Amino acid sequence: MNEEILYLGSGALLGLTAGLSPGPLLALVISETLKHSLREGIKVSLSPLITDLPIVLFTVWVLSRLADLKPVLGAVSLCGAVFLFYLGYESLTTRDIPQTMQQAKPQSLQKGVITNFLNPHPYMFWFAVGAPMLLKASQVSTLCCVLFISGFYIFILGSKIVVAAVVERFRTFLSSRIYINLLRFLGVILLGFGVSFLWEGWKLFKLS
Repeated sequence: MNEEILYLGSGALLGLTAGLSPGPLLALVISETLKHSLREGIKVSLSPLITDLPIVLFTVWVLSRLADLKPVLGAVSLCGAVFLFYLGYESLTTRDIPQTMQQAKPQSLQKGVITNFLNPHPYMFWFAVGAPMLLKASQVSTLCCVLFISGFYIFILGSKIVVAAVVERFRTFLSSRIYINLLRFLGVILLGFGVSFLWEGWKLFKLS
């Protein structure tokens, strides 16, 4: 049960961080909410359900073929650590949402899907972070995989929907201290994940 809780919590924290961090998809969520309605913002929030499946399947398939190549997996873990450190740094240094994000042109759900497909972050996240954790979870149990994926998507989608709802009600939320402090807290969490990936990469190189 401890392993299940660990993977559920890891997925939830990573999803929450991805959902709240500034980026193209969050920009679309905000602009659709401000210029149209909460319903339109929610539609954009749900676009990862459409875009991420092929990304997840492809990255898991590639890494599963490399499962016996410890140095390759070690390099992937190190790349994951660098990516997590970068995301953590971004969260820790964010002061507010840039005004250009709030002035983005109205976008449809289709535009949100295209934007997310062309955004490099989902590919980088799943190749360097998500897929390795998913493969590691599969070595424990299928339930761990399901809980990791469930935690990630419940929180990435849920957090964007909450942002849309709060933005519609309180337009100054994105520059408030609450939002900034939450991002910084999540930045520290990301740095912690980065350290764990460094450790995992070192162990893989040691075993090779």
